[in-house]
Amino acid sequence: MQPLRQPLPASRRGNPLPAAPLLALLLLLLALQEAAGAPAGSGGPEDSGWRQDTELPRQLLSQAARVALHFFNFRAGSPSALRMLAEVQESRAWINQKKERKVDLVFTTELYNPEEGNKRLGKCSARVFFRNEKPRPAVNVTCAQLIEKKKRHEEDYQLYKRMKQLQNPVDVVSIPDNHGHIDPSLKPIWDLAFLGSSYVMWEKTTQFLHYYMAQLSRVKQWKTNDDAIDFGYTVLLHEFSTQEIIPCHIHLVWYPGKPLKVKYHCQEVQTPEEASGTEEGSAVAPTELSNF
Repeated sequence: MQPLRQPLPASRRGNPLPAAPLLALLLLLLALQEAAGAPAGSGGPEDSGWRQDTELPRQLLSQAARVALHFFNFRAGSPSALRMLAEVQESRAWINQKKERKVDLVFTTELYNPEEGNKRLGKCSARVFFRNEKPRPAVNVTCAQLIEKKKRHEEDYQLYKRMKQLQNPVDVVSIPDNHGHIDPSLKPIWDLAFLGSSYVMWEKTTQFLHYYMAQLSRVKQWKTNDDAIDFGYTVLLHEFSTQEIIPCHIHLVWYPGKPLKVKYHCQEVQTPEEASGTEEGSAVAPTELSNF
């Protein structure tokens, strides 16, 4: 499950590209990766048929940044290091005749669970390739470290111990409850579910659809013979721009410092003319968070 790597655009003679400092950093990072050898026919912006997109909707920039973070969160596999989007700072985009888009971004993030009074903004660079209406955009993302690796591992392990020490495995109806409240004892479950749902939201995102996690239901943790945390849940994803609520059944297996394992099964909204259908997927995050 390897997202496509795309070479960066070459400047045309006599018409150099803007030399924005942050985008220059992105160009350097991605160029170093390309030095290892890009696959033939990778379809970069300098290839025929691509032109700079000067009418890119602002909404799509935020959407590209969010899907890059979904991908990043899943691959990091750490509930203590979850990030959310703060602000898109710089961007460039290209479009081809098929209406496919490549978007280069520099954006800031903050911790999903910041300490009191400490949001700690961090910077990310990303390239996102939207294949028109097809889901699962290709993502290449690099982020500055927000939390020290040692501290992140310690916090993940504390969360792991709290869940393992429960006398009875978790079995709850919904998170948050009908009043929008999340009991502090259930917050680790919400964070782990967000981690697993990040993979699903990345896979389902297109140019025109993106998702937010609205609620968990039927959360159930299982006792296991090994050391991993093993639980399943149904997540209700709020789909924009259709405003539909999509239920997805997710099973994840997690242990601190090891690859996150996710399987899911989503019930798609169908029109009366369509047959009932589902969407399924599974993944194991890589052991190292790197850029392909």
